[in-house]
Amino acid sequence: MSSDAELIERSLRGDNDAFVEVISRHENAIGNYLARRVGRQAAEDVLSEVWVAAYESRANYDRSYPVARPWLFGVALNKVRRYWTSEPVAEAVPDFTDAKEWDPWSEVDVRVDAQALLRRALARLKPEEREVLGLVAWEDLTVAEAGRVLDIPAGTARRLLHQARKALRAAPEVAALLEVPTT
Repeated sequence: MSSDAELIERSLRGDNDAFVEVISRHENAIGNYLARRVGRQAAEDVLSEVWVAAYESRANYDRSYPVARPWLFGVALNKVRRYWTSEPVAEAVPDFTDAKEWDPWSEVDVRVDAQALLRRALARLKPEEREVLGLVAWEDLTVAEAGRVLDIPAGTARRLLHQARKALRAAPEVAALLEVPTT
């Protein structure tokens, strides 16, 4: 199986099917990331913009990295930023909780309350802390890969992740979520 770097190299030599393979390998991860960041409806349009931008900039891809996933997250992040600057924003904090369809059980109230508390705690993080946390916790990237996405050194990404985790542990909302109810 060819690496993403090899496929990108082949696409630069005219094999467009090679780039389609890169897309198919990562479309679910990038699509889910976008759905959490801009909402499911807008994600489809933004995703197509990501693929066009990635295709057009593939010559700039550092082929010393065999996996293109962090690079694609970086392209997606740039499109998310452009989306948020062009759209009226009611709330700038992404919905990492990814609420699903209506759930008739009583636990829904607890989940909704927990999601609201978590969103409040996330809103108090610095944007760069929130971004690193989201890439590591929700997008399953390593800290070094998150650093590549954000174009910062891995050590800086590690520090930001540490600060985010420390801030969340200290947040009263998170403490309330972690309390064991006594009945």
